[in-house]
Parts: sequence; structure tokens; C-alpha cells
Amino acid sequence: MLAHYFKLIWNRKRQNFLLFIEILVAFLVVFGVFSSIVYYYNNYKRPMGFDYNNVWTITFKNHQTGTEKKDSLIMLYEAIRNRVEALPEVEAMTYTSENAPFTMNTNGTDVKKGTIEIMADDYTMDEYYSKVLKPEVLEGSWFSSRDNGRKLPPVVLNETSKEKLFPEGGAVGKKVTVSGTEKEVIGVIRDLKDKGDYNAPFKAVYSKPDSGFYNWVSVAMIRVSPSADAAFESRLYKTLSGLFKGASIEIEHLSEKRVVKNGITVVPLIIWFVVAGFLIVNVALGLFGVLWYNISLRRQEIGLRRAIGATSGDVSRQVVTETLVLSALSLILGGFFAVQFPLLHLFDLPSGVYVTAIFLAMAFILLLVMLCAVYPGKVAAGIQPAVALHED
Repeated sequence: MLAHYFKLIWNRKRQNFLLFIEILVAFLVVFGVFSSIVYYYNNYKRPMGFDYNNVWTITFKNHQTGTEKKDSLIMLYEAIRNRVEALPEVEAMTYTSENAPFTMNTNGTDVKKGTIEIMADDYTMDEYYSKVLKPEVLEGSWFSSRDNGRKLPPVVLNETSKEKLFPEGGAVGKKVTVSGTEKEVIGVIRDLKDKGDYNAPFKAVYSKPDSGFYNWVSVAMIRVSPSADAAFESRLYKTLSGLFKGASIEIEHLSEKRVVKNGITVVPLIIWFVVAGFLIVNVALGLFGVLWYNISLRRQEIGLRRAIGATSGDVSRQVVTETLVLSALSLILGGFFAVQFPLLHLFDLPSGVYVTAIFLAMAFILLLVMLCAVYPGKVAAGIQPAVALHED
């Protein structure tokens, strides 16, 4: 029976060619859409890796410290921390590099272990960072005052960096080279989704500040109590204005920055989905029109089938089945192109994303084609043999 459908399709190859191309193009578009959906949904399901609620970011630009001595700067910023943490609503304060969570800033560095070399996001965070953002430590520990006397500077990896550099086992106590400086791994933390809910965590390395860090630091984060309100934010601003002499100060909530960051990722996706949706609708209308036109060209053939005993159900099933067989041929060719993406590692997405997208796109196209073929099939089933043969 299937060979009979192939023969019918081949006999009308010129008429079916346009339909074949339309289904192929629709599959490739839907495959791209599902690849994006699966990729971003998998990222969204990942745990954040830190607690951003009740965390505020303080940016202070052009702070006039009045000294360039490293020891004096350390004492100055330590005094500011003590003053801020003395406020009843503040639980902890940390100084960080400018690539704080949900910002547009990134710093890259090379990290080597033997012959393995990776590019990673480079963060500078002090020992109070764990009290503010509460990252989940998977192995070893976060920085502490005990690390001050270490022979090699301490460094913390996220789990993605650890898997790349130390796939064979634990990383704590091992040595890595960060931007040409040898350092000792003291801990591994869970990946932080600090670039938004929909972006995959990147390889990251966290370094403890050295004395030169306080010459250029301009970002701090504080964890406040849930009762902290706008009135406290106003009092905090006045307090910081007195502590950071001459600096322009900006206070932002991480929860609000997260929403903005997600919007930057989601808006282009929505535009892409809308464009793809219009294209799919056009393809569906094209399929519907071509099938209907084919039915009008085959009235005599269908009328003859009805005359020799075929029921209306047989005719309707023939139209739908022929369309599905033709769709299957298009999907086989489309699947050949789609499978090149995971084989060639295009766009550096996980292979599982592409495989899932291929199956979802095939199921979607088959459902779409079947829906488009049902009504033309019903029209074909309603053709009366006497009328069709009389027209012939």
C-alpha cells in the first residue's frame, strides 16, 4: 500500500515539488524555533546558584579617598564596611569587581592546568561575598581570613570550569595558572546564573582581592533585611554620601536588575518567534491552497475511484495519507540538514538540544500538515462520481 502512495506521488512529481519544498522550509524554520525554546528552557530550569533577594548593588564612581597608599586604602574601605554593617537593616557587605550579577560588564581571562586551557569569566570577590550572595559551595570552601598566609594566591572555580580543568576528580588543593599567575584552588561552587535566567552559565574563576584591588574598586553589594524599605534606602544613600567622599552613588536592587537583564534576552526572542510564527502561518496557508488546487485537478480521478466502489472515507484517507507520506520525505531530507548542527557543533549548543528540537519539529510539522490536509480531504470525499465523470 505504501509503495502505491509513493507511485502516486512520483507520477505527480511536478505538482508535488512545490509542496515538498514548502514542507522542507517549514521544518527548518520550526527546527530553529524549537532549538531556541529548548535551549532557553533548559537554562531556565537550572538553579540560580545564589540568593539575589534582598541584595542591593552600590556603585560609587570617582571616590576621592585622599590617599594612594595600599594599606591606608584597605583600612579606609574596611572602616566603611564596618559603618555600613552597623546599620540595623544591613546583614553583610562585600566589595566586588564591576562584573557583579545582572550587569552588562564581563571580564575574561585564560586559565590553564597542564595542557588544558580555557577562557573563563574573571571575578574578584572578597571573603564577605559568600555572606551576601550565599553561593552553594560544592567542594572545599570560599575565601576566608585563613587564606591570607597562603604561599600561592587562592582561587575558587565554578563547577563548569572544574569539569573542564579537572574532569578526572577533585580540584581542591590543585594548582592552576590564571593570566600567567600560578594559584591554588581552594573551592568549587555551583554555577551562578548571574547573567539572567535564560543564559547558560559560563566557565568562571573567582580570585581574592589583592592590595591593588582597592585602587579601582567601585562596586559593593549589601544584603539587607526583608524589612528594609524606601525610607531605609534614603537613609543609606545619605550615609554612603558621607562615607564615599565626592563619589556619585547609585543604589540598585538585584531583583529589579534581574528583570531588566531577562528582558534584554527575551525581547529579541519574542521578535524572532513572531516572525517565525508569521512564516509558519504563511506556509500553512500555502499547504492548504496547494492541496485544495491538487484536489480540483484530480476530480476525474477521484470520481472514477468513487465509481468503482471507493467510499468517501477511503478518498479522504487517501488525500491525508498521500500528504503525510510526502511530508515524511521532506522531513527525512530536513532531518539530514538538521542533524549536521550537533555533528558539527554549530553555535556551541548541547547536542541534546538539537536532537530534542528535531523530534519536536517533526511532530509539529506532521500535525500541521495533517490539519491542513483534513479539509481538502473532506472536499475530495464529497465529490460525486456522476458529476465528476460528466465533467470529464
